[in-house]
Amino acid sequence: MAAPGSRGRSLSGLLPAQTSLEYALLDAVTQQEKDSLVYQYLQKVDGWEQDLSVPEFPEGLEWLNTEEPISVYKDLCGKIVILDFFTYCCINCIHLLPDLHALEHTYSDKDGLLIIGVHSAKFPNEKVLDNIKSAVLRYNITHPVVNDADASLWQELEVSCWPTLVILGPRGNMLFSLIGEGHKDKLFLYTSIALKYYKDRGQIRDDKIGIKLYKDSLPPSPLLFPGKVTVDQVTNRLVIADTGHHRILVVWKNGQIQYSIGGPNPGRKDGIFSESTFNSPQGVAIMNNIIYVADTENHLIRKIDLEAERVSTVAGIGIQGTDKEGGAKGEQQPISSPWDVVFGTSGSEVQRGDILWIAMAGTHQIWALLLDSGKLPKKNELTKGTCLRFAGSGNEENRNNAYPHKAGFAQPSGLSLASEDPWSCLFVADSESSTVRTISLKDGAVKHLVGGERDPKNLFAFGDVDGVGINAKLQHPLGVTWDKKRNLLYVADSYNHKIKVVDPKTKNCTTLAGTGDTNNVTSSSFTESTFNEPGGLCIGENGQLLYVADTNNHQIKIMDLETKMVSVLPIFRSENAVVDGPFLVEKQKTLPKLPKSAPSIRLSPVTVCAGQTLQFKLRLDLPSGSKLTEGVPSCWFLRAEGNEWLLQGQMPSGDIENISSQPTISLQIPDDCLSLEAIVSVSVFLYYCSADSSACMMKAILFSQPLQITDTQQGCIAPVELRYVF
Repeated sequence: MAAPGSRGRSLSGLLPAQTSLEYALLDAVTQQEKDSLVYQYLQKVDGWEQDLSVPEFPEGLEWLNTEEPISVYKDLCGKIVILDFFTYCCINCIHLLPDLHALEHTYSDKDGLLIIGVHSAKFPNEKVLDNIKSAVLRYNITHPVVNDADASLWQELEVSCWPTLVILGPRGNMLFSLIGEGHKDKLFLYTSIALKYYKDRGQIRDDKIGIKLYKDSLPPSPLLFPGKVTVDQVTNRLVIADTGHHRILVVWKNGQIQYSIGGPNPGRKDGIFSESTFNSPQGVAIMNNIIYVADTENHLIRKIDLEAERVSTVAGIGIQGTDKEGGAKGEQQPISSPWDVVFGTSGSEVQRGDILWIAMAGTHQIWALLLDSGKLPKKNELTKGTCLRFAGSGNEENRNNAYPHKAGFAQPSGLSLASEDPWSCLFVADSESSTVRTISLKDGAVKHLVGGERDPKNLFAFGDVDGVGINAKLQHPLGVTWDKKRNLLYVADSYNHKIKVVDPKTKNCTTLAGTGDTNNVTSSSFTESTFNEPGGLCIGENGQLLYVADTNNHQIKIMDLETKMVSVLPIFRSENAVVDGPFLVEKQKTLPKLPKSAPSIRLSPVTVCAGQTLQFKLRLDLPSGSKLTEGVPSCWFLRAEGNEWLLQGQMPSGDIENISSQPTISLQIPDDCLSLEAIVSVSVFLYYCSADSSACMMKAILFSQPLQITDTQQGCIAPVELRYVF
């Protein structure tokens, strides 16, 4: 179908009809009434003389998760399409993603539905494709995403805010728009009825769109988008929120893992370490072998007891809350996207660390969880377990005020405490206003420190400028940490890819490290160092070291504040580590039992010497037209029964993804050989379907390779071909 020429219009053309529909839906009681109203609305809109047609995607745009660029009027004809206009920093856009994931699990492209993310950046840093790639991985976005860096589609449709959903019919005709988050019921209602309406008219096609997930091209790494890091000042252990792996790591200062809790998949479960799960955890705070975790996408605060080796929930109910006041007991109080946590002390001053301050990014506020009974500034005595708002009206703005409830924040994402006089404040990295703010611990007054501008509603006053107070400019800072030794504040200026330092006395803000380049330099001086959207940082070693969660480089970097050098903390595990989440090494597969019918082929002996590498090349043929079964991994296994020393440090198994491009299996003969004769076996299991997919089957084969090991240096060994025709 050719794209319409001048028919494209803005979303405002839908407004009158959709407003009438939504008023009518308010009066509808039963689901049948609601379905009928939407069906009638579609009859009306579909009968318009002229479609409200979406413009074609401009040529030359960069795409992710697709095999090639997508055309509205070539590839999407016959589909119900949801365009998600988003920017990856926006908490409201993040809140919408679970709704889209749920919709994708309900309807696929074979059902006639496709979701396309239209990334329309707020910050300059968000226009860069590599940064969008990181966000697509971080939030597990599996539908196509287009980088509309110049917001051309946004402007043509006159989209006004993030997020905005536009639902298209099978002709590229606009049907509905949904602005903001919190419309899951309408999203499902409009989508399901649109699919039914156009299926009834034979206009839905079930052809597949070529999806190629970016995440499938990445190698494993010890950390995946670590969001925050903190130090246990007593033992010098680090606690790392390994956000992308959905786990919490406790590591010694040399990087050796002591505990790995949660992961690799997201979940929400309390209990012993081996059972517990998290969902994209961010902030962490540790004291007396107790860790508190901002379990961000579960909308929970979790407690990890390292002595009891158990995880429990202390705040939140597991679904996103909208309450902006609080006051209930923690486990009964709904909360929204907590992003950071830090210990504080109540006004009673009887006990240290009896308050947990929470950066509640989802409601643009700062909350408190009472770990013991106590008082907050200008509050009456509160009982243990109470969870409530401390500062912030809930309006997304950059508003400072002597009254904490009248102040406004914009996605606060980082906290640090300076309890001593004359500071006596919380420092807040307020990401969407690109500022650092302070909250007085004496009276709750919220004040500006650096960044942003005076207009409280202007959330676009960002940049990369060293300076004083309002003349300094930041870009979406996510982390802060207080250096008590030097009376300085360090800031993760995330979208500028830098670490900055602020003197709160003079309000002077300068660049400490980071060139602004995102290429990963693993060891360098401060002036030559690089970061990629660092999300958190903390002070350790009595003020000598600054640890940085270099989020998009998947590393913890160590900044030595005395030598001015930057290095990478290696993450590794020991035999004694309690590791319940995955480590970077792929979990070893279990060798299936060979069927009795599986052929067994004994190969001619091969002479090898210590240190040599022997290669086995798979050359297996399936019946003509057969193809490997999708979703069931065909695989190979390497074994040396009775001579397991041969396989120390080797890769013992692997997948076979394509029968036309079969893997080569390598075996390096150890330098210290315990025997001069051994037999290595290669087992192969193939799962495949016939050409017409009428039957699927599994075939297996065993190859046995005798080895004669000699001290005499051998020449180059020809690869051993493992051939068989099934």
